[in-house]
This record gives sequence, structure tokens and C-alpha cells, in this order.
Amino acid sequence: MTGPNGHSYNQETMLSRRALLRAAASTAATPLLRASSKRPNFLFVLADDQSFPHAGAYNCPGIRTPAFDRVAREGVLFQNSYCASPSCTPSRSAILTGRRMWQLEEAGLLYGTMPPKFPLATHLLEDAGYHVGFTGKAWAPGNWRAAGLKRHPVGKEFNSRLHAVRPRPGIDPRDYAANFADFLAARPTGAPFFFWLGSTEPHRAYDKGSGLATGHRLDEVRVPAYWPDTPETRSDILDYYAEIEWLDQQLGRALAHLETAGELDNTLIVLTSDNGMPFPRSKVNLYDRGVHMPLAMRWGHRIRRGRTVDDFVEHTDFAPTFLAAAGLPAAPGMAGRSLLPLLDSTRSGQIDPKRDAAFTAFERHVMARPDGATYPMRSIRTRHHLYIRNFAPGRWPTGGDFLSSNRTPHGDVDAGPIVDHMLDPQTRERYPRQYELCFGKRPAEEFYDLRTDPDQVNNLAAKHPPEMAVHRQRLEAMLRKTGDPRIEGRDPWQDYIYYQANGYGASFNRSLSETERAKFRALPRAKPE
Repeated sequence: MTGPNGHSYNQETMLSRRALLRAAASTAATPLLRASSKRPNFLFVLADDQSFPHAGAYNCPGIRTPAFDRVAREGVLFQNSYCASPSCTPSRSAILTGRRMWQLEEAGLLYGTMPPKFPLATHLLEDAGYHVGFTGKAWAPGNWRAAGLKRHPVGKEFNSRLHAVRPRPGIDPRDYAANFADFLAARPTGAPFFFWLGSTEPHRAYDKGSGLATGHRLDEVRVPAYWPDTPETRSDILDYYAEIEWLDQQLGRALAHLETAGELDNTLIVLTSDNGMPFPRSKVNLYDRGVHMPLAMRWGHRIRRGRTVDDFVEHTDFAPTFLAAAGLPAAPGMAGRSLLPLLDSTRSGQIDPKRDAAFTAFERHVMARPDGATYPMRSIRTRHHLYIRNFAPGRWPTGGDFLSSNRTPHGDVDAGPIVDHMLDPQTRERYPRQYELCFGKRPAEEFYDLRTDPDQVNNLAAKHPPEMAVHRQRLEAMLRKTGDPRIEGRDPWQDYIYYQANGYGASFNRSLSETERAKFRALPRAKPE
């Protein structure tokens, strides 16, 4: 069966989409939608590996992000936004589906695939008449076709425009803003749009020394307690800052294109990141540096500007928010809740008392352990505490000495100067606690009091504080209620295929023949995604 845009659907999917569209017709408009009969546009800007609080609007010392700050100033700044999983593919899958990582099957792993049974917000918007497209990194990395999905998860690709002058090493050559302008020019007359601007910054690799070269100083950086406070560490952080600032410049140009098109105030702009910074004990971890994300949203005069919201929001909330703003119902199975009530409020601070926690999860990033073994973790983060359950404490969180699909040991930590620095024997001898926190094994339970330990380095689990039992029970109740296989003693993730198709990592791809995999074993690693 062929849809109105030439896409082929199976019968079950078509029935589901028809039911959703019928429901939309009978759904009362939200207060925000009633303010205008014109359907809103969406500009979703997703950084690649940027942690909270690394933006000027959060008063992060030394970082310059005027475009992000403008959106926060003219909209709403969120203090407690959390991704579903600290890894690219599962985080992006959760954004599109509104489902938690453990509800995503093969879409919950790096280099996974997207089962077509999960409705995607982008597809539902397209079916309702939206012009949908992307530039840069969309749903990735993985093979979205492998499970039978018939159309790209994020619509039509706009990646043909490159910067006229090649940026410095480490910066993506694609001109995100120019590609956005092409997307706007291709929009059918009168059609609302959804555009995904997915940068590859500040993902590694960086141009070493670029932070200092762009005017930063080593003394601008606050080094958390789990890293060595050395010039090498500080310089690497500044290189990361420089990539965030580059992305912010592209964002400023994209906002200018919206203004030129006369669509700025009718566009719900969402700025966030997929997961935390590519440093030890950050990305691929459930500590705040891995899952606590920046988030600012702007929607012209439809929301009261200049507010700061303290409620806990999760990236599973984006899909139902987009659908609700467009006048569509949430799809069946979406775990997230629309953020429109928070945007519709005129208050700052805590708005909805029920939004008092975030739940995050992780199974597998790269192939960092023998036979595709995972490092399963689940967590609950509340205002003052973080509880983490490690289901396989005997395994190495980083992968240890196993030669990973990145062709490095400690494969679940992105290679870079700070990793080389921390693995140096002299640094390891001088900073043994930092080394252990970043590369050592962990107990089955971790519990941190953020009022006295904001860096989450003093595990209180062995003391069994009463608050830990409350958090443990609440996490387990959530996992059981939402059908997490892990809490039921099952592990479907280890056997899911790792669909990397380039470089040494493709030798772990079981969908390839043994002859093909053998050829990839002789290759160097590909640029990590």
C-alpha cells in the first residue's frame, strides 16, 4: 500500500496512523494551539555530546553561546532536562518514539535498527501534512532499514551545502544553516514544517589546542573532582567548548533564516543535546555529565518569555509535545508527557509537583566486551539524590582491556587527550582516585547526595541511608510497570546485531558474511559516531 507521499506502509501501520488522525480531528485544541489557527512549525536542534550546564544561559564560565542564550531569554530555560540514554542511537530513538530505552528493542543500542512497529513523531507529522527534513546527524548511527522501516526516520535529507571555506579539523564541513535555507525553499506553499538540525559538534575528534586558539584561558574551566586538574585536562575541555561555540554560530544563522522567512514566532524551537560530553565518567554513564542535558525552548508570543523551569523533563517528552502542539494525539506506547502545560504556564520554578524525577538507562554503546556483552545500568535522579543500579558489577564499565570496535581498549570512553593523559602511568600514579572513578569497576548500587556531592564521587550505598531504599523501590516499580526485561532477569540486548558498516568496527557486524567481516578486521577504526 502506498501513502500520499509515495511511501509504502504495511496495513497495521496504516490503520494505526488513520486512527491517530481521526483522534486528532476530535481532540480539543490545547490552550497554546487555540491562540492561533495556524499550525506551528518546529525547529529541533540537537547537539552531539553536549552536557549541562555548558551554555552561557546557565552561567557557565568562559563559554560564549549568544544564540542559545537568545532562545533561553526569549523563551524558557529548563534546569532539569534528561536524555533517555547516554548514547547516540538510543537517545535519538527515544526522542522520536517517546519511549524509554528499555522499551525500544533494537533501537535502544548504538548501531541498532528501528522496528517499524514504533510510531515516530516525525512520520505522524508528515502524515498530517508537515514538510519534514533534516541536516547533519539525524537518527544515527545504525541501519534504520534493517528491521523493515520503509522511510527515513527524520524525513528528507538536506546535506548538499558545504561551507565555502573548510572549517578547522574536527568541525563538520556541512553548512547546517544553508541546508536549512534549502529546506525552507523546498517547502510546499502553506505547509507547516518540522526540521531536525543535528550537529556533529561537540562530538570528538577535536582540533587539539583550538580552545586556546579561539581566545579561551585555562583558568576559565572548572574541573570536576573525578578528573585530574591539570593543564592537559583544562585544554581538552576548552577544545570541547570551542566546538559548542561553533555550533552556536550555526544556530544564529539558522534563526536568521527563520526571521527572513517570517516564521520565527510561529516556530517552536527546541535546543538540546543527545547525551553527555565525550569524556570519562560522562557520556555512556548515568551520572549527570552523561544524562543531564541543556534545554531551551522558544515559541514567539505563544509562551511567556524569560522563564526558568525547575521541573524534571525527559527526552521522551519531546515526541508527545510536538504532536500536541500540532493538534495530534500522542501515539500508543509513548511514555513521555507533553511539555505544553509547562510552556503554557506563566510561572518559573517548580510548576508540576509530579515532575520530580528522571529515569535513565544504558545497555551497550560500542562493542567493548567479548561476545557483545552489555553493561546494564538503570537510574533514578531526583532533586537531591541519584540512585544507580548496576546489574553486572563484575564487568568493566569502560570495557577494560578488550580491543573494542573502536580498535581501542576502554572502548566505551571516546578516545582523546584526556584519556591518553589519564592512562599515562605517571598521571595514574599521581591521581589514583580519579583513575579508579573513571576506569574502575563499580558496585551493584550507587547512591549520591547532590547537596554535598554535586560531582557524584562519594558513593553512600554501603551506608544504606533510608533515602536509598525509597529510590530503589521507586526505580524498580517504574521498571516493572513499564516492562523492562532487565528487571525481569532477561537480556535481549546482547544478541542484537551491531550494524556498523565501515572501518574495523564492521568486523563485529553479524549481518555481514564472515568473509566481509574478515576484510574489515584489517582496517583502521572509523571516526567514532
